[in-house]
Amino acid sequence: MDGIEHPARLTVGVVGAGRVGSVLGAALARAGHRVTGTYAVSDASRARAADLLPGVPLKDVASVVEGAELILLAVPDDALAHLVVGLAATNAWQAGQIVVHTSGRHGVAVLEPAREQHVLPLALHPAMTFTGTAMDLDRLTDCAFGVTAADELRPMAEALVLEMGGDPVWILEEDRTAYHLALAHGANHLVTLTSEAMEILARAGVPEPRRVLGPLMRAALDNALRLGDAALTGPVARGDVGTVEDHLRELDRLSPEIRRTYVAMARATALRALDSGRLRPASAEPLLETLADRTQP
Repeated sequence: MDGIEHPARLTVGVVGAGRVGSVLGAALARAGHRVTGTYAVSDASRARAADLLPGVPLKDVASVVEGAELILLAVPDDALAHLVVGLAATNAWQAGQIVVHTSGRHGVAVLEPAREQHVLPLALHPAMTFTGTAMDLDRLTDCAFGVTAADELRPMAEALVLEMGGDPVWILEEDRTAYHLALAHGANHLVTLTSEAMEILARAGVPEPRRVLGPLMRAALDNALRLGDAALTGPVARGDVGTVEDHLRELDRLSPEIRRTYVAMARATALRALDSGRLRPASAEPLLETLADRTQP
């Protein structure tokens, strides 16, 4: 962190003690800042705040904002704009406050109503899945944060991310949706694919599907991150139509729902293998015809 401008120790208010807000609040406290209040609605959020932010009083939103120099807004994407507008309408924002939101989808434009009251707006989104427990604090080490901020606020944004243990990655305002789309497509759909694969293994009589699938998927992910499309393997990438047909017949028997996922992913895989030259057009044609025939149950 040498050479980076660090903010002075700040009082911090956390609006939203969910999985993300409670962990980032704890990370800021670990860096030496003082959390002065948090807003939590559900019993789970209150318990999480008590665990990760011990001794921090629970307050209403207006009181959290009033009593802090840095406001951390960790609320659902669709609620963020309404929250910012509502607080602006009551003149809750204070000039000079640092207002940070953790939404991946939004940049700093969503904070415009607050900026009109002379706050310093930052968008800091940790590219990580959270459990809302202390283990997430260690996971923040080297975690990428998608950062959007005005040029004059970049040193401040970078310092806050580094203090939490993260790695700032600069995202233009107009690229925030694409950035968030990529993360959701990769991480969220990976969970769906993994769960479906484990379900099929369980139906095949495998007693501990994760033991079989874990090493394979970790190796596949590592290869994909390093090699991209060159990591493609398996019957689709080879154009092995007979094997794919066997898979589809088995999915007819086991799960029409999973079959739809398989067909969609197999088609996407075939097209990427074709575009990258790993699958010959002569092999791709019958494969894509087979998959097109089975798109509908």
